[in-house]
Amino acid sequence: MGPDPKLFDSLPKDQQALILEAKMLIYVCEGTETQIKQWFETINIAGVPLKPQELLNAIYSGPFVTLAKAEFSNSQNANIQKWSAYIKGSANRQDYLERALDWVSKGDIGTYMSAHRTDNNIAELKNYFDSVIDWVSSVFLDVEKEMQGLDWGRLYESHHMTSYDPAAVSAEVKRLYGDPFVKNRRGVFEYVLGGSQDSKLLDIRVFDEAMKRSVYEQQTKAAKAKGTSNCPHCAIGHDANKSKIWAMKDMERYS
Repeated sequence: MGPDPKLFDSLPKDQQALILEAKMLIYVCEGTETQIKQWFETINIAGVPLKPQELLNAIYSGPFVTLAKAEFSNSQNANIQKWSAYIKGSANRQDYLERALDWVSKGDIGTYMSAHRTDNNIAELKNYFDSVIDWVSSVFLDVEKEMQGLDWGRLYESHHMTSYDPAAVSAEVKRLYGDPFVKNRRGVFEYVLGGSQDSKLLDIRVFDEAMKRSVYEQQTKAAKAKGTSNCPHCAIGHDANKSKIWAMKDMERYS
């Protein structure tokens, strides 16, 4: 019939007859629900392998999954663009639904779907997901590509009760993005949320002595010109060290 799509009603009668009279091979599976679901998984591996969430949708099919897919697996949802800043994947392969379920269930998606299988609403799922997304976008004013795919559900649980100044957070993120010592930008956001304490999240680059001294001298010269501390952390603080110029040995000791 060619590559152009056609409506059935527009086809000639003989072609309509070919479709209507075509015989389909159908297998009827007998056994327990678990056995049937395992067969479903097996036959789908032959084509494009199903993702874990696609299999869970089949296993726990029902009104809850239908409603959840209508919200999170709909590529026409106007919220997709906003969600994509924080979630990696696509709607039609169930990536947004998987993240929503992962967050609300604290990682136990199967148990959550089993408990809610017959629910006729997804209020808890949707409200929790919206809370996480709204929290992230309110704390971090700037959207960076490294935000995509981070474990925002865990970070929300750990930090959403903490009060943050979005402007100060933005300034700190920009400072760290411009810091030549920081190797892991994906760790910047958790680092800032945690009060800029866990430097392991930044995977700080280690330089040899000559490079350290060169960077120290450049940093100190720039700090003196601004009248601020040559320690970046002290410079954004509010105590007596805000304008203190540290010796290189002292900065190494407390870094």
